[in-house]
Amino acid sequence: MRKLLVFAACGALALGAAACGDDDDDSGGNGGGSSSGGDLSGTIRIDGSSTVAPFAQAAQEEFQAQNPNVKITVGTSGTGGGFEKFCAGETDISDASRPIDEEEEVPICEKNNVTYKEVQVANDGISIATNPDLTVDCMTTKQLKQLWESGSKVKALSEIDPSFPDTQLSLFGPGTDSGTFEFFTEEINGEEGNSRKDYQPSEDDNVLVQGVEGEQGGLGYFGFSYYEQNQDNLGLVKVDDGDGCIAPSKETIADGSYKPLSRPLYMYPSQKALKKPEVQAFMDFVLENYQTLSEASQIVPMSEQQATDAQASLGASGS
Repeated sequence: MRKLLVFAACGALALGAAACGDDDDDSGGNGGGSSSGGDLSGTIRIDGSSTVAPFAQAAQEEFQAQNPNVKITVGTSGTGGGFEKFCAGETDISDASRPIDEEEEVPICEKNNVTYKEVQVANDGISIATNPDLTVDCMTTKQLKQLWESGSKVKALSEIDPSFPDTQLSLFGPGTDSGTFEFFTEEINGEEGNSRKDYQPSEDDNVLVQGVEGEQGGLGYFGFSYYEQNQDNLGLVKVDDGDGCIAPSKETIADGSYKPLSRPLYMYPSQKALKKPEVQAFMDFVLENYQTLSEASQIVPMSEQQATDAQASLGASGS
């Protein structure tokens, strides 16, 4: 993968650096704007969605391989937690599994004079995963709502459908700062935040995977890439939205047939950060290499049209 990225990165980084020109007033870089041969330096602080994190970490590794003097950190405090840091001016890029909230988060960014660009980088489908011993082929969205909505007292899936296992459930899901939590509760339960509270939450999808794997009645939901990376130790539940049982896959997520749990994934670079050559070059690198980075992180890549739209959203360097 690195050889492919090295080739593609040269053009992307040179383009980003040339466009940045001499605008280095706010830069932690070398001020020359050149990205070839590892000339860039500085720091890039990324935080936010754990679903986007594998993609961001793949980009971090490959970009730093070409630019060893650029130090990139990738945090996973959840989409909401990431936006909290971002709107406070603490990070350069916020990873997000949902758009920024117009009512709560946008006003905070505006108050702190944090302007930004919304850039799609990949796609995702929320996977319903089980312990391998808890065999469930398919659930309807209505049945998922019965299980997960606020006030639900369901302790075993057999209470929903007698043909389902009567194993005592151990439920795992994202914490309330997670964009996955917000998206799932809105799409399945009909209202953002409408969720039962007697489950084991975490903002880290790896913790959720381990929980589901470790409990005989383990069932949870998290980003598709985490299922793919651990599919030998997990069961997968298909979802029926009224058009039949559909399993999440790169194909069904990309074509939108995995309903209603398919969604775009984003990076939000701040306008201030984009004035730094290393940040602009990093975002250029991400969009030039989205296909290979998606494959490396086992995440669903953008379509060509989505990639074109993402380039337009990012715009010219420093603009």
